[in-house]
Amino acid sequence: MFSILISVLATTWIFILFKLFPKYGVNTFQAIVINYLTACVCGVLLYGNTLTNAAFEHTSWMPFVFLCGILFISLFYLMGISSQRNGVSITSVAVKMSMAISMGLMIVLYHESITSLKIGGIIFAILGVIIMSYEKSPESFREKIDDDRNPSLVSRKLSGRNSSLISHHSILFAIFLGCGLLDVVLNYVQSFHLEHLSTSLFSAFGLGMAGVFGGIVLLVNILRKKEKFEKKSILAGILLGIPNYFSIYYLIKSYSTTTWSDSTVLAVLNVTTVITSTLAGLLLFKEKLNLQKSIGLILSLLAISCFYFAK
Repeated sequence: MFSILISVLATTWIFILFKLFPKYGVNTFQAIVINYLTACVCGVLLYGNTLTNAAFEHTSWMPFVFLCGILFISLFYLMGISSQRNGVSITSVAVKMSMAISMGLMIVLYHESITSLKIGGIIFAILGVIIMSYEKSPESFREKIDDDRNPSLVSRKLSGRNSSLISHHSILFAIFLGCGLLDVVLNYVQSFHLEHLSTSLFSAFGLGMAGVFGGIVLLVNILRKKEKFEKKSILAGILLGIPNYFSIYYLIKSYSTTTWSDSTVLAVLNVTTVITSTLAGLLLFKEKLNLQKSIGLILSLLAISCFYFAK
């Protein structure tokens, strides 16, 4: 239970930091790159002494380091953008409801039994994400009059709104799918490929690889003078990197340190993160929980309850 608690608190802190970045003018992508390098150093310094020669003799875990690196950097950047645009609570739901994808893939990969509770959980999870992420931009009466007088204005307004809505929905959906895939990959590696490498070091290597990928992109942008490196990104990245390392480390560790099934661990971790992140958004950033979002949150909680009792 300790592993789950630490992972939940660390993940919630990450969402909060993302929300604060625009307020302090922090370059999100630069902070993410520094964050991954920090997370890698953190893991190596703390657990580097557990590395053995056997890890390099049995290298089946190495391809997953590259895969996780790509997923880490891509999803983290999308999470940062979504936290700023869509809010902490909605983003956390999209991330944690991705366990619908995880559950579906685990059923196929591990030949788990398919029950009505699991099917219900997947349906509730998908509906919860869709309802919480759906936004409607109503036009005011004055805008309607102006539009009637100027048909070309209608086209421009609708085009801009539709583009914005598609962008926001696409980000949430990409997070939903990507995080589900990442959960399955981490679970699969923990189960079958970490016999000769500790969870702590695999986490560090995967996070470090994400930092390398991000660093290459950042360096190219700097050399092409598309952006300048900002010193404040270093501090922001360090504050982000330490909890990020432990959120991943304790997520993987929780699969092997509890007596629960993997799906139950994922369910308990996710429902707790959704609740804490939503409370953080309401209390710290005054995010509004309207009827639509409340329904989405209730469906999300129902989904996780289904997964928990399905075991």
